[in-house]
Amino acid sequence: MPMTKTQKILARHAGLASVEPGQLIQARLDLVMGNDITAPVAIREMEKAGLNTVFDPERIVLVMDHFTPCKDVQSARLCTQVRRFAERHGIRHCFDAGEMGVEHVLLPEKGFVAPGEVIIGADSHTCTYGALGAFSTGVGSTDMAAGMATGRAWFKVPHAIAVRLRGRFRPWASGKDLILHLIGLLGADGARYRSLEFANAGALSMDDRFTVANMAIECGAKNGVFPVDALTLEYLQGRVTRDFTDDAPDPDAVYERVVDIDLETLEPTVARPFSPDNTAKASELSGVAIQQVVIGSCTNGRVSDLRAAASVLKGRRVARGVRCIVIPGSQAVYLEALREGLIETLIEAGCAVSTPTCGPCLGGHMGVLDDGERCVSTTNRNFVGRMGHPGSEVYLASPAVAAASAVAGEIAVPE
Repeated sequence: MPMTKTQKILARHAGLASVEPGQLIQARLDLVMGNDITAPVAIREMEKAGLNTVFDPERIVLVMDHFTPCKDVQSARLCTQVRRFAERHGIRHCFDAGEMGVEHVLLPEKGFVAPGEVIIGADSHTCTYGALGAFSTGVGSTDMAAGMATGRAWFKVPHAIAVRLRGRFRPWASGKDLILHLIGLLGADGARYRSLEFANAGALSMDDRFTVANMAIECGAKNGVFPVDALTLEYLQGRVTRDFTDDAPDPDAVYERVVDIDLETLEPTVARPFSPDNTAKASELSGVAIQQVVIGSCTNGRVSDLRAAASVLKGRRVARGVRCIVIPGSQAVYLEALREGLIETLIEAGCAVSTPTCGPCLGGHMGVLDDGERCVSTTNRNFVGRMGHPGSEVYLASPAVAAASAVAGEIAVPE
């Protein structure tokens, strides 16, 4: 039977000739990932179940990024658990302060992801790796524990939604505007347990694709996946040396729905509180005063994001009364931004620049909001209390819109 890209990847990893939507399968895993919040829970579950070995220490990656560098004794205790587990099981790929980055920026950058692979991570935005043509999805810590012990996981094969792109972005529009537009179109649960399968993505940079795939979960999707093209192969060069398989969809693959998007029609887009699907054009929200801007996260913490922000902020100043926090997604991103002079530009504009961390995205630290405060953020969620006090508000936007808003002291477009 004809299959989509996701269905082909899952069939191959389940050892089956074909699969169909709704089918329950058990598939082998190429990689299991956890962080400083989710991995300790998985470690405890393994211990409770009497599981004393991991399936392959080289295929487990642990990243301490959510509260790291540790903000308090409790977060320090969690990191200690992860470090000891990694040492006990010979897990070399354990990234800590000084060498870590935000996990979904770090793993592709370090070559842990290749097309056609099946990857689970105990973090909902593990779907980011679909930008490289992999099937990747977030799981709970119990499934992570089982995956670390056995190298296998169960899945229900998802139905698919095709997203066909055409044209090119107009100035200041980006992948963030595309995915916010799509989430607004589908709704927060409009792709629930579906695979978002993108086509004609040649106009999108790799960083745009990472941003789009990252937020597939925000419309309920099981995963988002892009075709493997010349740009993908260029990104992989020097990062991935192992063999991989490009599972192209069958020409007659069945899609539950087809969504066509003309990139030339997209304008800078913002998601208002308290859901990523509560979208509007940024130009329609002028006059909404803000107290904080966050530029970073697994969604928009890459060097192109910092370039976009710096291009707006160069020669300007962050408005009085606004805190602009910039968080590079990894040490490599930080170094590149230093070499290009972006960090200097951002600091001269009045930004606070942090070591790589998830930081305020989940209300962790380094930017928690007080009651009544508003933030424009390049992160991926804006639920009630997401960045601090339940009475605060988060507006999701691109780095360009976030930087323009920092200068204006209210939601603004770069123009």
